[in-house]
Amino acid sequence: MSEEDQQGNMPLIEHLIELRDRILRILLITLFIFLGLFYFANDIYYWVSLPIREQLPEGATMIATDITATFFAPFKLTLVVSIFIAMPFILHQFWKFVSPGLYAHEKKLAIPVLLLSVILFYSGIAFAHFVIFPLVMNFFTTIGPEFVSVTPDISQYLSIALKLFFAFGLAFEIPVITMVLIWSGVASVKSLSEKRPYIVVGCFIFGMLLTPPDPFSQSMLAIPMWMLFEIGLLFGRLGGKKEKEPNDDNELQTNSDS
Repeated sequence: MSEEDQQGNMPLIEHLIELRDRILRILLITLFIFLGLFYFANDIYYWVSLPIREQLPEGATMIATDITATFFAPFKLTLVVSIFIAMPFILHQFWKFVSPGLYAHEKKLAIPVLLLSVILFYSGIAFAHFVIFPLVMNFFTTIGPEFVSVTPDISQYLSIALKLFFAFGLAFEIPVITMVLIWSGVASVKSLSEKRPYIVVGCFIFGMLLTPPDPFSQSMLAIPMWMLFEIGLLFGRLGGKKEKEPNDDNELQTNSDS
């Protein structure tokens, strides 16, 4: 009996043990990556802070209003970067846990969806760092009165940076979510198209909650989210709804009886 067949016949307690083991593997690989990156924590923060440091007036620097921030800000950033790097492994462990309970056509769909999710998540982070950050930081550092000296705090900047990283990383998953909803039959292209006005409003609400409190940052997240939804709608229309294969039920029944 294959590993997936064995997992498909597991009782609840064995499923919980399997889940525990996979969570431990995720924690261990994340810790391993973190220990390898911790020596470069200050260098990582230096790179992430480039968008705002490039906008500061000549001679101006970032500051730390909390004496512990010089340690904990790079520490926190390195931990988050470790999780980002471990994301393919994390999704692989998730896939290994849930795949025994999926139909054959769902397994065929899930693998490219997971790969696309990873690519889009990293693309969202890169888009935030290389495109959005310079625009937002230039806006904040130039809009104020000339007599005000801009000296950003490293902890506050990190908080904004991580919030934008997660916001754009999640926002870039919208095409995948849209396609899965259509292909699985949960929603149709027509129903999602009819709900477009509500989705646009939802994008701006989401942008308001996950960005600094200004219309510029909100729009810089909401508009790409709307465009990504339209892209997902287009590919969902091209793919169409996936019908359940007739022998899928037999396959699951065989697994449960073996």
